[in-house]
Amino acid sequence: MLNKLDDYPIHQTPEPIAHPATSDRNVYDRTWYNGYAPDGSYYFGIGMAVYPHRGILDCAFSVVQPGMRQHCFYGSRRAPAERTEMNVGPFRMEIIEPMRKTRVILDDNESGISCDLTFSARTASIQEARQILLSGTRRAMDATRFDQFGRWQGVINHPDGEIKVDDSFCHGTKDRSWGVRGVGESETGGAPVHPRGICFVWAPLFWEDHISHAIFFDGERGEPLVREGLEAPLYKSVSDIPGVEDGLVDRKLTARHRIKYHPGTRLAASAEIDLVNLDEGIRTIQLEPILKFMMKGLGYGHPEWKQGMWKGELETGHESFDPRQLDHLSPENIHVQQVVKATDGEREGVGVLEQIVVGPYAPGGFKSLFDGYKED
Repeated sequence: MLNKLDDYPIHQTPEPIAHPATSDRNVYDRTWYNGYAPDGSYYFGIGMAVYPHRGILDCAFSVVQPGMRQHCFYGSRRAPAERTEMNVGPFRMEIIEPMRKTRVILDDNESGISCDLTFSARTASIQEARQILLSGTRRAMDATRFDQFGRWQGVINHPDGEIKVDDSFCHGTKDRSWGVRGVGESETGGAPVHPRGICFVWAPLFWEDHISHAIFFDGERGEPLVREGLEAPLYKSVSDIPGVEDGLVDRKLTARHRIKYHPGTRLAASAEIDLVNLDEGIRTIQLEPILKFMMKGLGYGHPEWKQGMWKGELETGHESFDPRQLDHLSPENIHVQQVVKATDGEREGVGVLEQIVVGPYAPGGFKSLFDGYKED
C-alpha cells in the first residue's frame, strides 16, 4: 500500500511507509500541541494521531478559561491510506513548513468550537530520551518523542466567547511522538498482568532567552524508569533557527521532582524540579499552578472518546464541563496539565506541568489504585 511519502528517500525498512515495522496493534503516530497565555487567561490543546493497525485516525481540540467550562471537540474516522491526509470532518492540520510552521483549522460545527491557528517554532527540534516501559516481558511503551517550543497566532471561538491569540503573548509546545503505547480498547485473553503504580511528570518551561524541560516516568517506589532534564536556546523568530537540530541542547546528568498535592486528590498544588548538571550543580525550579486543563478533553483516558477507539467511518462529538466541579479521583480526571509560573531564585518563567499518577506511589503516600493525598 503506497502513499505520497513513498516518493521521498525516507524508508527505514523494505516496506512502504504505510506498513509499520512492528505488528503490535498499539503502534501509533501522534502530533500534539498546547497553547496558553502566560497570565493563565486561557489554555488550549490539540491532538491528532493515526493508529495503522487499528485503522483509525482521530483528533481533538479543547479550550478552557478561568471560571468557565472546558469545551471539547472530538473527531474520529477510518484512517486513510494517505498519511499526508490529516483531516477529520471539520478538523484539519496543515504542515506549512516542516519543523517550522503548522496551521490548525476547526471549521464551524455543532460543538460551537472553531479555530484558525498557526504555530511558529522558537526552538530547534529537541529529541527526548527513548521511552521504554515494560508490562511483564512485553513493551507496553516504546516511543520516540521530540519537542519544539513556539508561539501561536489566530483566533478561537467557543460557546462562551472568543479568544484572539496573539503570537507576541501566546506560548506553545509541540510534541511529536511515535512508536507503541497502550491506546484504544483493551486487549483480551491470556494470563492477567498485575498493574504496578506509575507516575508521569512532564514540564516544558519558557524563560527569557532559553527553555528548560524535564520528563519523568517513576515506578511505584519513586524509582526512575525514564528521567531527563535539559535546557536549550530560545530563538526570537523562525528564521533565526539554524536547522532541524541546532546541536546546542544542554542535557543534564539527571533531574528530580517533588510534588505537593491538594488534600484528597492526586493534583499538584505546587512542585519543585531539580536540574542536575554534569558537575552536579543543581538548578531548583519552583512551579506555581495558575490554570487547570483536563487532558480527557483531548481523549486521554476518556470513557467515550479515548484515543484509538473505533467510533465509525466518520464521527464527531463534543462536551463541556466545569473543571472545578469534577471528582479528581475518577480515572478519567487524574491526567492534568496546569499552566504554571516558574521561578529559580534569579529568573521568572512560565510553562506547563503535566502529571498522571496511577496506582500505589510511595512519594505521594498513595497506596491503592486511585486514593488521594492525606496530610500528616
